Amino acid sequence: MSSPATVAGDAKTRLFLALRLPDGTIERLVAWQRELPQAAFRLVPPENLHVTLAFLGSRRAAEVPAVCGALREAAAAARRPSLRVARYRETRSVGMLAFHDEDGRAAALAVDLAGRLERLGVYRAEARPWLAHVTVVRFRVRPRLTAPPPDLGDVSPSDAAVYSSVLRSDGAQYAVLESVALGG
Repeated sequence: MSSPATVAGDAKTRLFLALRLPDGTIERLVAWQRELPQAAFRLVPPENLHVTLAFLGSRRAAEVPAVCGALREAAAAARRPSLRVARYRETRSVGMLAFHDEDGRAAALAVDLAGRLERLGVYRAEARPWLAHVTVVRFRVRPRLTAPPPDLGDVSPSDAAVYSSVLRSDGAQYAVLESVALGG
């Protein structure tokens, strides 16, 4: 476990919790991104590639320790997931690689974490089921990419983190506030 970075006072910070990807997976994702046809989109940089468990949005800094505590508890009870790329898909503003959650462990962690965060009053779970995915491109107009998804093999994240997100003109900048190993 890494110790939390500081977020001072009553300031607000944009928070999300995510599974961190193994270095080898990130390297293969970056290689795949570089092979995409040139289009009007922005590649998600390597340091921002992750599998989101819960997006909390703007929260008071005073809530960060409780959010980190919820992640520690959920992660301690979790088993490492096994993810495999299922397909590439686009929404109105992002392109993503959707994963098949081989044993349901990632979804179980997301559901457990959502319940803990809801009880803290810092999160409301979405009505739709959680989807294991990595956002790989962002755009204003859908590029309708047809590139085949990469074969990443089995992706087994070993830890999860609480992130702070700062929006900038050239894209979001993420900072890990605390990371925790899965399974305690």
